[in-house]
Parts: sequence; C-alpha cells; structure tokens
Amino acid sequence: MTKFCKPTVVVSKCITFSPVRWDGQIISSEIVEKLKSYVNFIPVCPEAAIGLGVPRDPVRVVLVNGKTRLLQPSTGIDFTDKMKAFVNSFLDSLKDIDGFILKSGSPSSGFKNVKIYPKIDRSAPIGKGLGFFGKAVLQKFPHSAIEDERRLLNLKIKQHFLTKIFTLASFRETKRSGTINKLVRFHTENKYLLTAYNQKELGILGKIVANQEQRSCDQIFNAYETHLNYAFANTPKVGSNINVMLKIMGYFSHQLSRDEKSFFINSLDKYRNARLPLSAIISILKAWIIRFEQKYLLEQTLLEPYPEEFVDV
Repeated sequence: MTKFCKPTVVVSKCITFSPVRWDGQIISSEIVEKLKSYVNFIPVCPEAAIGLGVPRDPVRVVLVNGKTRLLQPSTGIDFTDKMKAFVNSFLDSLKDIDGFILKSGSPSSGFKNVKIYPKIDRSAPIGKGLGFFGKAVLQKFPHSAIEDERRLLNLKIKQHFLTKIFTLASFRETKRSGTINKLVRFHTENKYLLTAYNQKELGILGKIVANQEQRSCDQIFNAYETHLNYAFANTPKVGSNINVMLKIMGYFSHQLSRDEKSFFINSLDKYRNARLPLSAIISILKAWIIRFEQKYLLEQTLLEPYPEEFVDV
C-alpha cells in the first residue's frame, strides 16, 4: 500500500467545516469530507474573519470608478480595505501550501465566476470576475492547486487537483531532506506521470537532476521546483495519457497474447471516446506489471498518484 505525504490545503470554512456562510448554511462536499483523513486542512472564512456575523447581510463585488469594491447593499458599508488587510496578512502567514479549495462564486473567496455589479443598489450583474480572497490566492500562490467545490465535481478537474496536491506534498518532503539521492528517486518514480503531463518539462527536469552545471543543492532543488510547477500547470491531454500507456505496455508487449493486446487497444479507444475511465486502463497495466514482475514500473506514481479511495468517485 502506497504511503502518501499529507498535503496542506487551505479550504473555505463553510465547505463542511462550519456554518459560516452568509445565510448560516454549511456547504456539503463529498471530496472534502473524504480528504479530511489525508490532508492537513486550514479552514478560513474571510468574511467572518473581518467581523461579519453569521448569518449576515450579503456583500457583493461592485465596480466603482473602474475598480472593484466589496460593498454591503443593506448598510452601504465598504469592506474593501478591511478585506484586503486580512487577506494579505493571512496569506503572508502561510507556509508550505499545496492547494486551495475555495467557495464557488463567493464575493470574497471565489476565484472564478464571481458576479460583478454596476452599483450597490438592486441591479443585475454586468459580468463575472474574481473575489478579493480568491484573486489574492491566484497572485500569491500561482503554482498551487486551486479549485472550488463545484469544479471538483468534474472528474478530470478532480483528478488533476488530487494528483497535483499529492505530488507537490511529496516533492516538499523530498526538498526538506536536502539530499540529491532522494530527488533522483522522486524524479525516477514520477517519470511516466511527468511524461503524461509535459514531456518538454520532463526533459528539463532530467537535466536539472543530472546537474552537469555543478550547481549547489539549493539551486538544484529550486530549479527543479520551478519546472515541476510548470509541468503541472495544465491537465494532461487524453492523447498524452494514451501514449504513456502504450509506452508502458511496450515493456512486456512481447509476453502478451494477441487477444490481450487487442483487448488493451480496444480499451484505449474506449478511454479516448470517454466510454472508459483512465483508472480502468491503469488497472489493466498494473495487473500485467505485477504479473511480469516489472518492479521499476510498479514504483511509478502514475499507477497511483493519489489514494485509491478517490479513484473515480
């Protein structure tokens, strides 16, 4: 059984932790509930943190003279400066953060699809943008895994988020060790995962580990971290995943029967056409890897990038 490093994730407190939403409700989230056993969560509610009660009259993002302000229609109070002060103080206090799960659409925490209004009075929104906390998170932690609870209902987005937070946590532990041997091991174990994500960055990471430039240990780790972040900037494409699966099959294709090969190729076609999840393809490969005693492949994180409890839930 794979032992995973615990990621550290900031989460909106109203998502399963406490009924601090403006209407006094608590937001349910299956994935957040399950992650509680595997993640070090840091719950936060920016609006409660600046003194707004629960329940409370809602606030909204309003465009005033070309700039967004955080206003409360019922009272006319402008909370912009107070919110910015808290956001900067809170985010500056964080260390070793792997990800964020923010409240979707929140005028404070939302990082996408936050309604922007033209005036404080009753009016229809004129567009969508960022909440004040969400915007600052994107600016200060651009390479972290950042999502909201609604987007995590999408299987592909969820898989990418989970892969990223557990990989970043693992690298953090590797960096803390300060030993190049452990970095080499990390790089080796993540080879096929990185191949699926970004082959260009994989090549750069390999050169960093090889250290032909004779850089110091700190320089190597810092350079590696930079390009690891680049590698995980986007979700891997279906075609990239398929190419990696075929490369892995190449290790023992000569030992497979014609029917087994045909079954696997058909399975890849089903995955390509969204009729079969990636986890099913990986399960087939893992069975063959065990059967043919391919220890090197068995240690690849691609086969289990995050705890199996989260596979296709």
